[in-house]
Amino acid sequence: MKIKKGDNVIVTTGKEKGKTGVVLKTLPAREQVVIEGLNVITKHQKNKRSRSQGQIIEKSAPIHVSNVALLDGKKPVRIGYVFEGEGKDRKKVRVATQSGKKI
Repeated sequence: MKIKKGDNVIVTTGKEKGKTGVVLKTLPAREQVVIEGLNVITKHQKNKRSRSQGQIIEKSAPIHVSNVALLDGKKPVRIGYVFEGEGKDRKKVRVATQSGKKI
């Protein structure tokens, strides 16, 4: 998955289209990401003890990674990989495919 935790992304499709946020969590097995403040759902939680009250909790639900794009400045970019260095010093670096800038 090319989107990582802490990346600033924009939603490209769906009900949250055009909104931006920071990735809180990635779920690589399901190819989904959780974005702060987006795709908020309400969960009704029962009371845990006999005398306490239940409550309604709002939390961010996952969005499929194909529906988000990384933001480079103010515009969305696609991400590719480039290898830098040689031998044991070789590192895999993320780059914007259109401009070639390192991310």
